Amino acid sequence: MDPKLKQCLTLVLGVCLTVTAHAEVSVTDSRGEQRFESVPERVVALNWSMAENLVELGIEPVGVADVAGYRKWVAQPELPESVVNVGKRSEPNMERIADLEPDVIVLSTDQAGLADKMSQVAPVLFFDAFRKDHSNAEKAREIFLEMGRLFEREDRAQHQLDMLEARFIWLRGRIRDHFGDELPEVTSVGFASPTVVRVFGRNAMPWYALRQLGLESAMPQPASQWGQTQREVADLNQLNQEDVLLYFKPTVLAGDLLEKPLWNALPVVEAGRVAPVDTSWVYGGAMSLRYLAENMTDALLTIEP
Repeated sequence: MDPKLKQCLTLVLGVCLTVTAHAEVSVTDSRGEQRFESVPERVVALNWSMAENLVELGIEPVGVADVAGYRKWVAQPELPESVVNVGKRSEPNMERIADLEPDVIVLSTDQAGLADKMSQVAPVLFFDAFRKDHSNAEKAREIFLEMGRLFEREDRAQHQLDMLEARFIWLRGRIRDHFGDELPEVTSVGFASPTVVRVFGRNAMPWYALRQLGLESAMPQPASQWGQTQREVADLNQLNQEDVLLYFKPTVLAGDLLEKPLWNALPVVEAGRVAPVDTSWVYGGAMSLRYLAENMTDALLTIEP
């Protein structure tokens, strides 16, 4: 190749790469279209489901609120060890966040009040993920794709959503193989105190995952913002011995309930049709649906048909 032509082509390629690197990108959050001069690289997430989305997209956030809490209650996907804890989700440490020099700060439900304050440090994205008037699971998918678009990883996001559907099909088959044609009705709960449970109903992420597994609720609950209804533990007496009751770990808020007569006298517990579900974030992003479905399937397979 002629040296001058080669030099010209190299120059053109360099210009193209520079333009691409600095191309404007946009994303639509719950406030409308947000524009960025280039793809953000340093990201702080003040919400666990948003942190989860970042990790699933292959992005290491530089800071996350309440890292210890994430590792206890969310668990999957694992946060990189390099992530800096930036304080509480409701009261993040602004100075610590500023020291991280983020290109964007990501907020979610119940954090709208932080937007103005955080925007003094860096551009802010706010995704109102959990609402009574939309499907939380479907909104989680939309947010995951939107974040993929911002970080130019939309293909990866779509691939993971496609794989999620394939995973549901496989898990559904495992449950059918185990229980046969007579599938049990299932109720899933989290503990609010030693006497109160959060029963997951319509619009809850666990409810959605169970539906994808081909299962129906043994204790239907109305739609709500978080998809849960607080009920007395004694209300679980309405579950019969053919139903299945799943409860989520960790059970720290239950105290010693699991050793008390109040719990062990429940018909569904007496029948041995109760099982713990390994830690899965019940208020998570799109990929939390996978972990919920997998862990609930594992729990269900411990129940005799």
